[in-house]
Amino acid sequence: MTDSRTLVLIPARMAATRLPGKPLLDIAGLPMIVHVLRRAEAANIGRVAVATDTPEIAAAVKSHGGEAVMTSADHPSGSDRIYEALGKLDPAGQTEIVINLQGDFPTIGPDNIRDVLGPLSDPKVDIATLAAEIHTDEESSNPNVVKLIGSRLSERRLRALYFTRATAPWGDGPRYHHVGLYAYRRAALERFVALPPSALERQEKLEQLRAIEAGMRIDVTIVDTVPRGVDTIEDLETTRQILAKG
Repeated sequence: MTDSRTLVLIPARMAATRLPGKPLLDIAGLPMIVHVLRRAEAANIGRVAVATDTPEIAAAVKSHGGEAVMTSADHPSGSDRIYEALGKLDPAGQTEIVINLQGDFPTIGPDNIRDVLGPLSDPKVDIATLAAEIHTDEESSNPNVVKLIGSRLSERRLRALYFTRATAPWGDGPRYHHVGLYAYRRAALERFVALPPSALERQEKLEQLRAIEAGMRIDVTIVDTVPRGVDTIEDLETTRQILAKG
């Protein structure tokens, strides 16, 4: 039974620099955005919609039975896009939790989408997200892998202190690969998009640092694996092989 208080939004646009038009690229017979839509629907946690500025993406989603909402082409980030979509889909303000699911995660498990809700059981938490432990030196040193630094609350829960592209924290002990899936309380999303970009956000090019610098609390569910994002043609081919098998 889905929860009418939870809305899963998938921002999607065509203008990716490294892989143009990627939401509509074919993977095992379906556009990539439809794979993400199906995963979100399978999580069974609330209403699901794709937020896009591209009629072709909206048409593909609708032709496969999904819901799409048109948004401005001028948004600087996915967070701004989902905030506009929230206002259009729920002007009465009934939605309490908004999940921002990236449109290039076609292999994400429905269980991981559900996992992001856990930290919001604590009323002190504003935003929830995911991370997985890093097991290779290449991941630790790769600036495209965002590292999450946090205080451990339990075996599977952290409170986020910082996000960075650097290899951190220093020394022996676990490091965590941040997974860019977020669950916001509605009031937290409203506050977040009203804030100007912060200094550390601009320096690290990581939007979530705006929330940290503003004193907002982000808690983290630790999951076992990082879903494969599709950013390059190599990622696309690997994902096609994975989904062709399953």
